[in-house]
Amino acid sequence: MTNRILLSALLWAVAAIGLWAQPTTESLDAACRQALAAFQAPGFSVGVIKDGKVVLAQGYGVRTAGKPEKVDANTLFAIASNTKAFVSTALAVLQTEGKLRLDDPVRRHLPYFALYDPYVSERATVRDLLCHRLGLGTFSGDVIWYKSRLTPEEVVRQAQHLPAAYSFRAGYGYSNLMFIAAGEVIRAAAGQPWDQWVSERFFRPLGMTRTCTSVSQLGKMDNVATPHITRTGNAPIPYANWDNMGAAGGVISSANDMLRWIELQLGKGEFRGQRLFEAGVVQETWRPHNAFRRFSAYGLGWSLGEKAGMPVVSHGGGYDGMYSRVVMVPESNLGIVILTNSMTGLSGALSNYILDAYLATPDAQWLDKALTRERNGEKEWNDRRQQRLDARVLNTRPSLAPNDMVGVYHDPLYGNINIEQSAGGSFLLRFEVAPQLDARLSHWHYDTWKLEWEQTHAWFDFGTVQFVVDNNGKVLELRFDVPNDDIFFDEIHAKRQ
Repeated sequence: MTNRILLSALLWAVAAIGLWAQPTTESLDAACRQALAAFQAPGFSVGVIKDGKVVLAQGYGVRTAGKPEKVDANTLFAIASNTKAFVSTALAVLQTEGKLRLDDPVRRHLPYFALYDPYVSERATVRDLLCHRLGLGTFSGDVIWYKSRLTPEEVVRQAQHLPAAYSFRAGYGYSNLMFIAAGEVIRAAAGQPWDQWVSERFFRPLGMTRTCTSVSQLGKMDNVATPHITRTGNAPIPYANWDNMGAAGGVISSANDMLRWIELQLGKGEFRGQRLFEAGVVQETWRPHNAFRRFSAYGLGWSLGEKAGMPVVSHGGGYDGMYSRVVMVPESNLGIVILTNSMTGLSGALSNYILDAYLATPDAQWLDKALTRERNGEKEWNDRRQQRLDARVLNTRPSLAPNDMVGVYHDPLYGNINIEQSAGGSFLLRFEVAPQLDARLSHWHYDTWKLEWEQTHAWFDFGTVQFVVDNNGKVLELRFDVPNDDIFFDEIHAKRQ
């Protein structure tokens, strides 16, 4: 009798856990509304698929702050680095078709490919491009492509001038540049641009009819969300053109369309009775290739982790004014996508809540903890800016005459930067390859000048440039200080010509 009671209790407990692990559409909707209010975001869309059925596909908030148009599950957002999984999957498919091998040297397909060391340049493989282990630091070189006129090939060629941050295949450094190179490998091996290949082989068969790969296509689309800079009170900004780094982050999609992509991934290449690629493709991209933290690794275009004893496949995306998140638990047949038009932690916090709800590991304080992280991040950002403001020395004058400053400054990594003087006497800084980054200069202190950007930028605002002189007062180079977490102007060492 005791054993029967014990068995009954155990079965009841297991059943209760199973019930708890299945949140309702209503409970998910409530959490979404809480997140929208707590993060004070303009809007977002969310999709959840479980056991092949869409549980939730809905929008919250508005497409543009201050305007009435609502977000829905078909609203378009930039998914940014969630593009990388499309590119890595494409290359794995091309391997099954005999067009290339992932272990091919990159130079077999891109003879011009070069990095910081000849040994690395010769031995770097296509697989290396896809798992962030080639020795470049996280986000190193993003300043090359950001808002520049360079083509993808020209961006890849410039990577040879970047220094190593760690030894070849002996560390982790998240590299957008290497995924740009991966896109060029698709062009070389498949005979067509990466975006055309992905559109024909993935978007069309999946019915992802609203998904595109360039902001230039948005003029023909309706129901498009607007990017916002959150630190300035959710100020709307124009879309930035990321065409030259599209293979690393150029896809624009909706929650409904992304649910189809997730369904294909969870189906290991099969979508509603149609097989688009071999199951081994997913096994290849989901396999750990580069461990960087305990229980964390990177596959090919996917981040890999663990939750409640089950593998979790995920990725985030950060675009100028928009963040996104994709999460999958293959063993639970669960997929989540969240697309936002703000630069907040909403997508990560909400996706973690939904994940916890399904895996029966809920955290009652999930939103409070997320908001604490958000506030800490804001404080760190403001502290870095304030440090520069506090260090300013007032009532100083530059030691250099205008003729000493005006001229051409060249960096092999970046190209030419011109310092000009307007008819009114003010100084202008012109980036030849990226005129959208042009700035006026206002004196800060000594021979350092503040950058008064001509455009508003999502990733940075305050910045200075110093005219570095030798012992005889001759200008040698420009030294930038633009505090931010991605576009590293300090990698530019432009010397006076």
